[in-house]
Amino acid sequence: MKNSSAAVEAENMAVIALGGNSIIDKGQKGTFTEQFANTRRSMKPVVELLKRGYNFLLTHGNGPQVGNLMLQSDRARDEVPEIPLGIADAMTCGSMGYMIEQCLYDVMVRENIWRNVVTIPAQVIVDRHDPAMEHPTKPIGPFYTQEQAEALSKEKGWLIKPDSNRGYRRYVASPYPIDIVEKDAINLLLRQRYVLITGGGGGIPVYYEEDGTIEGLDCVIDKDIASMKLAIAVGARTLIIITGVPQVALKFGTPEQQDLSRITLAQARHYYQQGEFAPGSMGPKMMAAIEFVQANPKNQVIITDVENLVPAMEGRGGTRVVAY
Repeated sequence: MKNSSAAVEAENMAVIALGGNSIIDKGQKGTFTEQFANTRRSMKPVVELLKRGYNFLLTHGNGPQVGNLMLQSDRARDEVPEIPLGIADAMTCGSMGYMIEQCLYDVMVRENIWRNVVTIPAQVIVDRHDPAMEHPTKPIGPFYTQEQAEALSKEKGWLIKPDSNRGYRRYVASPYPIDIVEKDAINLLLRQRYVLITGGGGGIPVYYEEDGTIEGLDCVIDKDIASMKLAIAVGARTLIIITGVPQVALKFGTPEQQDLSRITLAQARHYYQQGEFAPGSMGPKMMAAIEFVQANPKNQVIITDVENLVPAMEGRGGTRVVAY
C-alpha cells in the first residue's frame, strides 16, 4: 500500500464540482421536491461519464441551503438553540450528500450500471487569521429586495449587498482552504472504485489549535477552490466546474460579450487580473482553474453547465483551461 499521503493516480480521474443551478434552478423556491428533481436530472450526464469509464468524486455548492438553515435558525431562536454557521455547513454536507447519493443511485439503476457511492462530510483546514475573515465575499441564502436587505442589515447586522443583478444576498467570510482532514480515507475509497460525494459547500471549515487539536470556524469556504484542492489531493487530471452558463465569457452580459472555448493559463491569469470575472461569481472558478493548471501542466479544467457536460468532455462545448 502507498504511504498515507500518497494521492490516487488514475488515468480517468476527475473531480466534478456541481454548481447551485444543478440543484436549484433560477426562479425556483428551492423546495426539496424541486431540489430532488433537479439533482436527478443533473446526475444523468454524470452517469454517462461513469459508463465511459471515468472515476471521480463529486462536490457541490450549498449557498442557498446553508443560508436558508441560518434564516430558519434565526427565526426560531426564541424556541430552540441557534445553529452556528459551521454546524450548518456540516448539516448541508450530510443532507445534500444524501440527496445526491440517492439520485445518483436511482439513475444508475435505470441505466443498468452500478458503482458503490458514499458521502464523506470533509473537514477543510483554514487559517483562522486569514484576512478574508474580515472581508466577507461569499453569498448565502435567498435573494432579497432592496427594502428587505436594508431592514435585515439594520436588524441583524448582516452584510447584505447586490448579487449578480438578481437581488440582494447576505455575504459571509470565505477563507482560503489549505488541506483536507479526511484525504487519506478519500484516497483509499477512490482506489476501491467508489464514487465519492465530499467537500460539499467547500467542506466544513476547521482550524488547528496550537496543541494540534481541531476547532470549527463559522464561515463558508468557496466550493470551487476547495474542489481544486481535492482534485490535487487525489491526483485528478481533470477538474470539471458546473455552473449556470455553457461557457466562460469576457464582458459577460454586455453587447460585447465574447464566449471562450479554450484559454491558456497565461490568458486566464491576464483576464483574472484585469477584473473580467466577478468575485462572487466566475472569479473563484477562474482562480481555482488557474491554481489547478499551475499545479501540473498536464491538468485541465472544464467549465460549463450541466446540460453540456458530456459534449464539453468530448471537446464540443464549454470552456477548457489548459497550460498552453
